[in-house]
Amino acid sequence: MNDPENRRWWIAVAAVVMQLCLGTVYAWSIFKNPMMTSHGWSETVTQGAFMIYAVMFAFSVAAGGALVDRKGPRLVGLTGAVLFGSGLILAGVANAAQSVPLLYIAYGLVAGLGGGFGYVTPVTTLIHWFPDKRGLVTGLAVMGYGLGSFVMGNIGPALILSLGVARVFFLWGGVSLLLVTGAVLFLRNPPPGWTPAGTGPDVPVDAPTAPSFTFSQAIRTRRFWLLWVMMFIAVTAGLGLISQLSPMAQDVMISGVSGEATPQRMNAIVIASGSIVAVAALFNGAGRLLWAWLSDAVGRWRVFAILFATQAAGYLLLAQSSHIAIFSLAAFYIMACYGGGLACMPAFAADEFGHAHIGKIYGVIFSACGLGGIAGPFMLALIKDTTGSFAAALQIEAAFLAAGFLLALSFRRSRQRESLPLGIDAG
Repeated sequence: MNDPENRRWWIAVAAVVMQLCLGTVYAWSIFKNPMMTSHGWSETVTQGAFMIYAVMFAFSVAAGGALVDRKGPRLVGLTGAVLFGSGLILAGVANAAQSVPLLYIAYGLVAGLGGGFGYVTPVTTLIHWFPDKRGLVTGLAVMGYGLGSFVMGNIGPALILSLGVARVFFLWGGVSLLLVTGAVLFLRNPPPGWTPAGTGPDVPVDAPTAPSFTFSQAIRTRRFWLLWVMMFIAVTAGLGLISQLSPMAQDVMISGVSGEATPQRMNAIVIASGSIVAVAALFNGAGRLLWAWLSDAVGRWRVFAILFATQAAGYLLLAQSSHIAIFSLAAFYIMACYGGGLACMPAFAADEFGHAHIGKIYGVIFSACGLGGIAGPFMLALIKDTTGSFAAALQIEAAFLAAGFLLALSFRRSRQRESLPLGIDAG
């Protein structure tokens, strides 16, 4: 552990453990129907907790990124661990009391703040430790976040049926508090001036080599805002699907069932939808590593263009799916693409603006997730409540992703016009 070369790999392991715990929130959809059934809450009311979480998560990623730059990773990471775990425990209290306002405060506000602080801490720390494997290592870290819902999707439905929603929240919060706190203790920044021995930066060949931007220089470029909008589009589509994946799968399975929907059959459908959420999480996690690795080789903007174009086709397929096998395959691919976009963005920002102020720069780009976390889940919930179907919302998401494809294609031209930070002489 005293050797920085070995230490950075232990930090990478700790980062994956942190993200695995924090990423369990992606299994939110398995809790929705049980809460709606038990408490009589509507679709949009129940979805409100997840939307608040997404907003607070994005806000705290932006704030936490700036704090990590100034204070180091441990303070921010420990704050995140305490808030995330205690927020989930309080969400159990909210369910026991059948209180929507307390659920919004506990899960949305408290756990959301903790999740954001926890998420940004290992990502920015690893960018400092791995300048030679920027895309790969950030993909590895956030792969853990994507795989978190695999764990919860596998064990959550059975636990909910046997223990009830409130007790599952208590258990979830306690385990998360212990594991995230333990992982944070491994985190630290590299020694001043340290670089990996015998290696050069492993970034795409078309990435700029300009000096690092300050935050004020970065936000004055068109590229910064292109990345922000691309992130907003990716998250609007991805979180919209994640927030409704279990109910959508249940709708498709129920439509294919002939005969009476008995309690035993409905329980089997609930368990099966949880399995779909779990497998989708595997694709979410694997996509983060695969697409991030590929982006090191071919360039970030090219990967984003592929992600947007193919996801648009996938959402159109989801809107027409009446067979659970086709629905599942389309959802799995979309989750792999969604995870890939999130994994590539930290390295994308570091390529464009350098790593000296990456915590704050990436954090503010990530604030797009706040609006995306409202827009996507709310649109799907509202259209479902209004029309009884998710089809129209999925078609709208496909149109957003097509616009994202055009933005990705325009990115290279913006880079060529803005090759250096403002105020730095190219000569």
